[in-house]
Amino acid sequence: MTEKHRTPLPPERLYIIGAGFAGQTLAQEIKVKAIFGEVVAFLDDDPEKIGRKIEGIPVLGPIRDVAQLLRMKGADEAIIAIPSASREYLKDIYHTLKQAGFQRIRILPGISQILEGDAHLIQTRSIDPQDLLGRTPITVNLKESLAYLRGKRVLVTGAGGSIGSELCRQLLSGGAARLYLFGHGENAIYQIDRELRLLQEEGVGEKATLVPIIGELKDTRYMDYILERLKVDVIFHTAAYKHVPMMEENPVAAIENNFFGTANLIAAARKQGVARFVHITTDKAVEPVSVYGVSKYLCERLVLEEAAQAAASQGSADAVYPHFMVVRFGNVLGSRGSIMPLFQQQIEKGGPVTVTHPQMRRWFMTIPEACSLVLKAGGVGENGNLYLLDMGEPVRIRDMAEQMIRFYGFEPETDIKIEYIGLRPGERLGEKLWGDDELPRQTEFNRILKVERKKPYKENIQELMEHLRPICWFDPEHPDLYRDPKRLRDILKEAIPRYVDG
Repeated sequence: MTEKHRTPLPPERLYIIGAGFAGQTLAQEIKVKAIFGEVVAFLDDDPEKIGRKIEGIPVLGPIRDVAQLLRMKGADEAIIAIPSASREYLKDIYHTLKQAGFQRIRILPGISQILEGDAHLIQTRSIDPQDLLGRTPITVNLKESLAYLRGKRVLVTGAGGSIGSELCRQLLSGGAARLYLFGHGENAIYQIDRELRLLQEEGVGEKATLVPIIGELKDTRYMDYILERLKVDVIFHTAAYKHVPMMEENPVAAIENNFFGTANLIAAARKQGVARFVHITTDKAVEPVSVYGVSKYLCERLVLEEAAQAAASQGSADAVYPHFMVVRFGNVLGSRGSIMPLFQQQIEKGGPVTVTHPQMRRWFMTIPEACSLVLKAGGVGENGNLYLLDMGEPVRIRDMAEQMIRFYGFEPETDIKIEYIGLRPGERLGEKLWGDDELPRQTEFNRILKVERKKPYKENIQELMEHLRPICWFDPEHPDLYRDPKRLRDILKEAIPRYVDG
């Protein structure tokens, strides 16, 4: 059969769940583009909407009742377009749609720019467990929160990573003049650069100029060179080696990249007069038991020490320092190297799902929520402060594994086994969001706390850096120290008494 005589495929039948502004916006876009299928109906639980027609499309409901009737109607795809929906409501909708026979279910993520009316079909994606697990994310008015970035040049380090890439997506709504995507992995930077350009083409956000940059934080001279040319106003520093067990196997690399890389970035930011520097850190920096945790603790110290110097130099007319702050939070759902992608792979191959310990607990927050709060903290935060995102209650990893297994339609232990493998190097059963020498205090901003020190720090960071330098970089006068992991750990334990090798 020739191409011109081939019978055309019937358009997909689309059902949009939610007849609010976001759902209506999607329906209009689908109608205009006329290539994604036909919106057959809205499904909604609002009695005031049920029975009406919106732009000729009927609103049916309640969702639970109507979805069951659709089993015989050949429904192809459902798009959940309720950005403000709670986790519990989304779970109910998801299970209702699955029981009704919908094989393809997409969701419009509940991020704040969508709540402000900026919904686009390109932002929808297949629903996954992170949309249904954990607490309901807080709503942050991004356009209001990002006002401090309008017209500015913004650099995101680690822009291809889980946190960095989501920061970049949300920064599209900030009105920045330029958005620099910095990282050392070309594939990751290529992917986020391409994604952001597609989002812009589809009308998401504002027209910031995107500039992908491949570079190394570890290269002192390069960091001076690149920041001098970029004329950066604001830095969000997310880049780090983060995989705990892997960094236990490669401790020198962790210190070299995280600690010295951050020191290079700070020095270059100071020299070039960057106005605002927001450092992203982790709960694993609190009384650390892993080299990764130690490296992030030291990075916190670097940033806060630089902030103190900035405060001390306020009266000096010839000194220009950036406005430094630290934002700390726990695990995020679905990040690379985290348990959710691992659990998904294990479930897809039939199990077993591996959990380190039945009582292991972690705090979890969605990546979009964490990034929205980071961006807000970056605007309202003050120089020299360490901010902590309110993570809610810790979750048992076993419970999360069971929920994920059920999400994919299986029963834990019956269909998919759970296997306990024991703690790996650098891990502990529970993390702490603040140490014994720290005191978290509420701020006027929801889910953003300020951490105050009860006692001054004892470590001399600059002296420690000089002891670690010949281990990370070859020194002809001390060739025996180069890449020596044992010596590195000994130095860290001596300098940081709370560090206990896990």
